[in-house]
Amino acid sequence: MIPVTELRYFADTQPAYRILKPWWDVFTDYISIVMLMIAVFGGTLQVTQDKMICLPCKWVTKDSCNDSFRGWAAPGPEPTYPNSTILPSPEAGPTGIKYDLDRHQYNYVDAVCYENRLHWFAKYFPYLVLLHTLIFLACSNFWFKFPRTSSKLEHFVSILLKCFDSPWTTRALSETVVEESDPKPAFSKMNGSMDKKSSTVSEDVEATVPMLQRTKSRIEQGIVDRSETGVLDKKEGEQAKALFEKVKKFRTHVEEGDIVYRLYMRQTIIKVIKFILIICYTVYYVHNIKFDVDCTVDIESLTGYRTYRCAHPLATLFKILASFYISLVIFYGLICMYTLWWMLRRSLKKYSFESIREESSYSDIPDVKNDFAFMLHLIDQYDPLYSKRFAVFLSEVSENKLRQLNLNNEWTLDKLRQRLTKNAQDKLELHLFMLSGIPDTVFDLVELEVLKLELIPDVTIPPSIAQLTGLKELWLYHTAAKIEAPALAFLRENLRALHIKFTDIKEIPLWIYSLKTLEELHLTGNLSAENNRYIVIDGLRELKRLKVLRLKSNLSKLPQVVTDVGVHLQKLSINNEGTKLIVLNSLKKMVNLTELELIRCDLERIPHSIFSLHNLQEIDLKDNNLKTIEEIISFQHLHRLTCLKLWYNHIAYIPIQIGNLTNLERLYLNRNKIEKIPTQLFYCRKLRYLDLSHNNLTFLPADIGLLQNLQNLAVTANRVSGPATAQHVG
Repeated sequence: MIPVTELRYFADTQPAYRILKPWWDVFTDYISIVMLMIAVFGGTLQVTQDKMICLPCKWVTKDSCNDSFRGWAAPGPEPTYPNSTILPSPEAGPTGIKYDLDRHQYNYVDAVCYENRLHWFAKYFPYLVLLHTLIFLACSNFWFKFPRTSSKLEHFVSILLKCFDSPWTTRALSETVVEESDPKPAFSKMNGSMDKKSSTVSEDVEATVPMLQRTKSRIEQGIVDRSETGVLDKKEGEQAKALFEKVKKFRTHVEEGDIVYRLYMRQTIIKVIKFILIICYTVYYVHNIKFDVDCTVDIESLTGYRTYRCAHPLATLFKILASFYISLVIFYGLICMYTLWWMLRRSLKKYSFESIREESSYSDIPDVKNDFAFMLHLIDQYDPLYSKRFAVFLSEVSENKLRQLNLNNEWTLDKLRQRLTKNAQDKLELHLFMLSGIPDTVFDLVELEVLKLELIPDVTIPPSIAQLTGLKELWLYHTAAKIEAPALAFLRENLRALHIKFTDIKEIPLWIYSLKTLEELHLTGNLSAENNRYIVIDGLRELKRLKVLRLKSNLSKLPQVVTDVGVHLQKLSINNEGTKLIVLNSLKKMVNLTELELIRCDLERIPHSIFSLHNLQEIDLKDNNLKTIEEIISFQHLHRLTCLKLWYNHIAYIPIQIGNLTNLERLYLNRNKIEKIPTQLFYCRKLRYLDLSHNNLTFLPADIGLLQNLQNLAVTANRVSGPATAQHVG
């Protein structure tokens, strides 16, 4: 016995696949049911009723029953009489026939004649119909049961139904309708003059960065459109996010092959071949279904008769059923041929969402291929709405909107306020690390001054950043940020400092060169010569108000653009990460420099170009390869020099010309190999800070007392003994 639960399982699974059944599959299923009923009906009649009814033949002509005999005057050959030797009177024919056979003899004759004389088509017609119908049903549903295809179909149907019913699908499509019917400006919270600038900001970007025409496509990618979205329940948002991941993985898996398409094609071809076969032999054999059948049985010794006339009671009904069955098979076959034509007339292994892209704001919905495309074509035969709603989960724009909603739900305003800190400059700072985007609640922190974004892969700075009226500093660490036009207009007027850390120079957003009021720019990443072919660094020429430039990279020579910008620079810092910086002659053009840092540039001598920078107040040559500093005599021309940092080098001695730097207030000589201090050092009467730690000093001259303004003296990690190791001089 089959449990009721098993039957319920089959009844429940079939409706799940109905969305993958086109109208022709539905028609053929119903036709198959009717053919199955014909088979069951014919088979039942054949089992329950007499198969043959036979009577012995009295008058036989050439081994066939002569039913036209009416006496001796009848034409034709003279009949034989197998059962009697007494001839009837010629004047009067027989008035009746008496056979003298019992029931068992009749049953025996019926069975023998049914088995030997009835045509096989008339005998097995119901079973043939049943067999063909089962084959048709198996061909129609085999792809639902075959493991390699059923797994894909089951997974696809499951995801499709969830996508169709997802609240995010409804929200996304309804927003599209709203956007098309009532477009609104994305930014309306700025003053009237800002609106005018916002409308032309994209043109200003190209106008202010003319040398970047070859990277125009990147600029277009950097400024995007944005529409506000509603708020989803947190649980619904997480479910939609999981659906996006499922759709991505399913698409990757299904697009690899076309087994579903090939199997469906093969089973359709089999059905067409089966249809042709059935029509050919059925039409040929249907006339063999007869009501009257003559039967010759060599049992005369048992019954006294050799020839019998038999009747097939179901012949007339079987002929009717056969005619009806043939018409159904013809209809079934025509549908199968239409299916085959539908599959061959165009490529079903490609599916385009072009119409959906035109109707909605999701223009990034990709076209799909192979089995994924084929299943979507089948879905369209059921209802195109399924594909339209499913396409929402193929769009990155839609995914980004959802990600933003989930981000807003997770990062509330109170949670962000808890992460606010004060930095070294006593500015209010917010550091966001490894998020999927920028929560909209960030722009409600109106007191924010420094915003740090690190390892955020997909960032779009929205117009609502204009609410951060106190924002002056922005950090983009491994974050290739895009920006909307109104937001760029705001940053152009307000941003003062920008920090960018990148791995590939392409990560530097080109819109930064439109920040006309930018005063500080910090670039950290690979700016080697081969990468400069992108000429992105050349955009620095547009930053006319730049005062501070920090480059932490691996330059072999100083780019020309740095020299051009250096005309109005006040501070230049180059940390070359140990790469040798060769050409530094262009430094002499930076006449307005007050601070210069050449850190880890593998310098062996102090560059002569420095001595032309008369406005220099601070020089930092930390962590180079300096062994001698004989050029220090030229520092006497730098009358404003107050701080000199020669730390972390290999300097063995200090030239006596150090005494000419009478305006020096801070001197860093720590982490070198100095063995003694010249007396001339103490002529620098303005020194307030002197660091000689981590050297090879064995004693300190008594003349150190001449430094009346000295406040801090560091001589730790030397060979000096006694109280002279103190680090503070009162």
